[in-house]
Amino acid sequence: MSKKKPVVFGVAGGTASGKTTVARTILTAVGQSQIAYLPHDAYYKDRPDLSFAERAAVNYDHPNSLETKLLIEHIKQLLAGESVAVPVYDFTRHRRTAETVLVSPCPIILVDGILIFTRRKLRELMDIKLFVDTDADVRFIRRLQRDMQERGRSLDSVIAQYLETVRPMHIKFVEPSKRFADVILPNGGMNEVAIAMVVSRLQALLAERP
Repeated sequence: MSKKKPVVFGVAGGTASGKTTVARTILTAVGQSQIAYLPHDAYYKDRPDLSFAERAAVNYDHPNSLETKLLIEHIKQLLAGESVAVPVYDFTRHRRTAETVLVSPCPIILVDGILIFTRRKLRELMDIKLFVDTDADVRFIRRLQRDMQERGRSLDSVIAQYLETVRPMHIKFVEPSKRFADVILPNGGMNEVAIAMVVSRLQALLAERP
C-alpha cells in the first residue's frame, strides 16, 4: 500500500446492523478532516418516471437499485485528488433531491452500505473491508424503529418490505458477501473493543503518510 495513496475502507453488513454507527464512531475518532465519507445509500437510482406508489414498491435491497458505477467513479476521482458531488437521497419520497454534498479528497475514503461487497469492481478498490455482523432479530427491531421514526413508514409497510425484499435479499446477497471481508465485527456499534482496534489501525496508517 502506497503511503501517498488514500486508504479505501469499506464497512458492510445487513440492514440496521450498526454500519452507520461504526462509520460515525470512526469519523469522530479519526477526525472528519481525515476522511472522505461515501454512503452507498446516497446512490440509490432516481426514478422520476415512477409514481410514489411504484417507487415505494421498488426492491431497494437488490444491487440493481443502486448506481454503483457512479460510486466507483467517485472513489476513483477522490483517489486522483479530485472532489466529488455526492447525491442526497430523500427516503420519505424515494427520490434524489436537487442538492449534492461536496466531498474533498482525504487520506481515508470511507464507504459504507449493505451491498458494497457484492460488486467485484467496487471491492477491488478497497484496502480494508469490514463486515458488521448483528443478529437478525436485533436488526429487524432497529429497522422498524428507524423507518417509522425517521422515514415516515407505517408498521405494516415496514413488516411487508422486510418479508418481501429485505430478508430474501439479505440471504441472497448480503450474507454471502461476508466472505469477502478482511475483518468481521460482531454486535455492531456496541463492540467498542473491536471498533477501537479498527480506529488504531487507521490512525497507524495515517501516521505512516508523509
